[in-house]
Amino acid sequence: MKTTRQPVLRIGGRVSLRIRIRSVAVVLLLTGVALAAAVVLIGTGDFPMSFADVLSVLVGSGHPADELIVRELRLPRVLVGLLVGASLGLAGALFQAVSRNPLGSPDILGLGQGATAGALTMIVLFSGSAAAVTAGALVGGLVTGTAIYALAWKRGVHGYRLVLVGIGVSAVMTAVNSYLITKADMVDAARAVVWMTGSLNGRDWAQVWPLLALCAVLVPVVLANERGLRMTEMGDDASYALGVRVERLRLVLLACAVLLASAATAAAGPVAFVALTAPQLARRLTRSPGPNLVPSLLMGAALLIVADLLSQRAFGSDQLPVGVVTGALGGVYLLWLLVTERKAGRV
Repeated sequence: MKTTRQPVLRIGGRVSLRIRIRSVAVVLLLTGVALAAAVVLIGTGDFPMSFADVLSVLVGSGHPADELIVRELRLPRVLVGLLVGASLGLAGALFQAVSRNPLGSPDILGLGQGATAGALTMIVLFSGSAAAVTAGALVGGLVTGTAIYALAWKRGVHGYRLVLVGIGVSAVMTAVNSYLITKADMVDAARAVVWMTGSLNGRDWAQVWPLLALCAVLVPVVLANERGLRMTEMGDDASYALGVRVERLRLVLLACAVLLASAATAAAGPVAFVALTAPQLARRLTRSPGPNLVPSLLMGAALLIVADLLSQRAFGSDQLPVGVVTGALGGVYLLWLLVTERKAGRV
């Protein structure tokens, strides 16, 4: 049988890196798509700008009026979109790798609902400011993630039990959110429904910097543990034999995933299905085993930016929140996934 040899990069004669050409090509492609869509999105609005004009402003040679529109009004929104999409894509890849289940994502496991419960608590019970709502969403996601891990623990955390516990917690949090909506007055209920849709409207630099700082800390931690995560796919016993501290690794990576998903939800609301679909689409493109963390991160960023661009351009003056677009597209993908899994005999 003919086998394909993969290029090996040797560093100093002691360290070697195996390079998957297809994975590198996918990473470059997704980076290009995300950046190109971001530039087009910056030029979209009541005052349209060409691709070249946006690039001129970004490199510091644009018209002063254009600089105000780009740097103060549109660039923060696009950066939040990129960071939220990247955070959700990476969080989804971690949950699916740890649970070894294609349905393991913050949407299914209840983290989004927990973050929503925290935000609704601040809106309905305290009429909190935008900063308070963001803090409430972050705390709600962290508390929910901690509860899921504690309830799923039984001499370790295993994927099947983690998904089942997450689905149960999701149902409870959904009920809590419905109760909070019924207790709200008309103004707070309308505000809560807008937040629950998931949107990038009105996002500014105040949302960019905290999310950027969190990603700058967590992404290197996750990537540094990718090798250990890849080894766990061989099973816990084999991983322990190779020196991987499996439960410690899972705890660290799940904590990072919960923080990423909660921070993304706090910044843009519960944007549906990006965390579920991004890792699977990335894996189908790379055709590479393993968690595919970097492709998933970039796929999440590209998906959210393209969805936001679609929401602004496809519906004329009736612009939809990006959460509506990702929910519709993600729901179709989930149905297709379930049908495919059923035909393969895995469901």
